[in-house]
Amino acid sequence: MLSILAAAALQASSPSAPASAHPFPEETEMHERIRKADAQLFWAFFEGCDPALQAEVIHPDFRMVHDLEGLAIPNRDFMLEQASERCEARKPGGSSEGYSNRRLLVPGSRIIRRMGQWGALEQGQHTFHEWRADKDGDSGEWEMTGGARYMHVWQWMPEERRFRLLESLSYDHGAAQPYPPDLD
Repeated sequence: MLSILAAAALQASSPSAPASAHPFPEETEMHERIRKADAQLFWAFFEGCDPALQAEVIHPDFRMVHDLEGLAIPNRDFMLEQASERCEARKPGGSSEGYSNRRLLVPGSRIIRRMGQWGALEQGQHTFHEWRADKDGDSGEWEMTGGARYMHVWQWMPEERRFRLLESLSYDHGAAQPYPPDLD
């Protein structure tokens, strides 16, 4: 009996999650939050060229491993510094003035799996595109330049009520299959 009372007292005095902490989202909400965070991440990195917006979804301990470069991005600060430099170069007078690119998720390729109450694993395929202006610069079109697969580890940040990208694995870079696929 004494051991049961001691165990109950120990459990009562154990630190528990703070009252202000928000519980891990249910399945549908988890998927929606990760979908939105993924869209924000890639919009900010590519078309939006907005490192501050990108920073909102990147975990302080972030790193990216890339099949062509190895440890391509060792930490969050490096990633945001590189993004800032790239965006500066796109501005008028910059070395990449007018350059524009985008990432598109391959429809139906995204899979999100819960990792306990800690986070989630997202995997999918995407394609990369660059804007090709005509010689007059009046119009143009997006040209697919490649594709890859990715796996993202998202950590739930209960105090912030959001997921942050902790690790990115980017692999199978190469020519992308056209979409929609040629079925002939």
